[in-house]
Amino acid sequence: MPASPAARSNAAPRRRPSAAAAKEPSAAPRLPSQARIRSVLQDVFGLSSLRPGQREVIERVLQGENTLAVMPTGAGKSLCYQLPAVLSDKRTVVVSPLIALMRDQCDSLRDCGVAAVQLHSALSSAETQAAEAAVADGSARIILTTPERLKDAEFMALLCGSGPIGLLVVDEAHCISQWGHDFRPAFLDIAQALPRLGKPPVLALTATAAGAVAQDIRRQLGIPAAGVLDTGTYRPNLRFHAAQLTTEAEKNDCLLRTVRQSEGSGIVYAATVKAAEAVHALLASKGESVGLYHGRMAAAERSAAQDGFMRGDIRVIVATNAFGLGIDKQDVRFVVHYQMPGGLDAYYQEAGRAGRDGQPADCTLLYLRKDKAVQQFFLAGRYPTLEDLSALYEALQDPPPGNSPAWELDSLQRVLDRPRPKLQVALSLLRRRRIATQDAEGHITLRSKDLSAIALAELVEDYVQKREHDQEALERMVIYAQTGRCRWQLLLSYMSQNDEAEPCGVCDNCRRMARAQAEARTALQTSPADPMPARLPATSPSKAPSPQRPAAADGGKARRAAGGTAKAAPVSPLTPPAPASAATTVAAVPAFELGALVRVKRYGEGTVTAFDPLSVTVSFADGSRRCFHPDFVRRARKRRAVAANDPAVEDDDTSAAPAMAELRA
Repeated sequence: MPASPAARSNAAPRRRPSAAAAKEPSAAPRLPSQARIRSVLQDVFGLSSLRPGQREVIERVLQGENTLAVMPTGAGKSLCYQLPAVLSDKRTVVVSPLIALMRDQCDSLRDCGVAAVQLHSALSSAETQAAEAAVADGSARIILTTPERLKDAEFMALLCGSGPIGLLVVDEAHCISQWGHDFRPAFLDIAQALPRLGKPPVLALTATAAGAVAQDIRRQLGIPAAGVLDTGTYRPNLRFHAAQLTTEAEKNDCLLRTVRQSEGSGIVYAATVKAAEAVHALLASKGESVGLYHGRMAAAERSAAQDGFMRGDIRVIVATNAFGLGIDKQDVRFVVHYQMPGGLDAYYQEAGRAGRDGQPADCTLLYLRKDKAVQQFFLAGRYPTLEDLSALYEALQDPPPGNSPAWELDSLQRVLDRPRPKLQVALSLLRRRRIATQDAEGHITLRSKDLSAIALAELVEDYVQKREHDQEALERMVIYAQTGRCRWQLLLSYMSQNDEAEPCGVCDNCRRMARAQAEARTALQTSPADPMPARLPATSPSKAPSPQRPAAADGGKARRAAGGTAKAAPVSPLTPPAPASAATTVAAVPAFELGALVRVKRYGEGTVTAFDPLSVTVSFADGSRRCFHPDFVRRARKRRAVAANDPAVEDDDTSAAPAMAELRA
């Protein structure tokens, strides 16, 4: 969709350095004149200027360089391909993960007078014929389609036989890493279509691509490290909250209270269809204006729900994670996660659909310990194991069942009795290595019949590592739910590898710490009997911001919201009032020094890297960093060389329950 004028992107893009930059081609295509760019920007898209992040991405695209652009929601990612597409005399192909997203972008482009078509399974026969005719005669300048279409021989023949392709765009590119290795393996086959398309430059767009996700996207699409442009993650208008709950009844009460006390429209995300339907029924029974959206609904029902939410006829939409990608609804004032997602990438992507207009919005996570099991169940069935790959490889060496001319995915699933997504990913792995082929009719042929067990194990090694990475991501999500640190600090530490961000001043933990410190200071000032008042620990090694003047964090630099002085954030309905004894509790917290050697039961010894009245952050020898309540952190003692059963060296922290060691803010 054309970039919204209200979208904000204040930070300059950060290019990730690499020695590969020197290997990029020095010769670049001739760029359109600045006058031409300004004219198209104004006349077609109604915009007077480009933002810094957009400008650098667009320049790379016009120069024909492969690019991964990581830009926050609402920063105008779509314009980064739409403007070059209008300026180019070649066509642009946009690969999109969702039909709803394609429809929204196609309609917006047509409203701007851009000749765009969409091709997907939800079109009628007449709509499909009209779109294919526009592709065939070259009148369609932008072609939006699904990754599965790039595997269709007839579609590829139509596309390649009707004129040159100037740009291949992968929208919501994080789906390559998050969906491609799971239920949408066609995302992993996009690169195979590039030679057939004439090897056009590639532009991958996403709001989240931290660490391994960015590496996966780059590897799949052939994007150099120097081609990654990151315009920043921090959005000062988003206020993050998390409520730790013990029962389903408590969680439902918290959900109802949050929705009732939140103004404007909102999204409630659930991890499963069953949970989404239950939450929808709960809100509807309480008189809320609520809609439902998930993948098992009929396409017409999903469209009706989405349209009602976009028009404002429905105030709240309850959905699975399929809803919201690229949906340009500016005034979403709150996003609630009824169940936690599998990692911070997904959480930031979904929570970031709030506040696209730059106005304050609340992002709330309802955390119940047993919800972790839902994500662990998903992880167990996500990637093929060596056993899955070996079974598939052995089956393909045998003749197909019955009178079938060749193996097909359906027959393999019946014979092997394994989940279809796993077989799809395993088959995609064999196809990418040219060990097996699959024609347009779905017939599968094994080309290499002498692979050893060691060779097969090497093929799935990447998935062993991805499984470990996903488990770490889930643990990181749990830490986020339980931490007493500033939530923006934790997000930026992961998303932007920025460990120097200042507290935001507006998340639930920042406000809680500010109240506790204020009450503690008041208590100390009114206690003249104390000969030497205790010194309060700082919120972080850097200067703590005032609650009325929140410090922004992006790339280690403070940045405020546009419009001048920030207003004090209203108290969230999830934030409980501080107990009367809070000042006494804070004053009694044991002091820690930065760099002090401490010990935490179950985790061992580590070094203090930050502390505040409610949490101590400890770095361990394995490189991990965790937050704990001060009650569970002890100064490490020097051990003397004595017998192993000497009681003098036994850990004196036996009263702390391991399950409660990590901070419950």
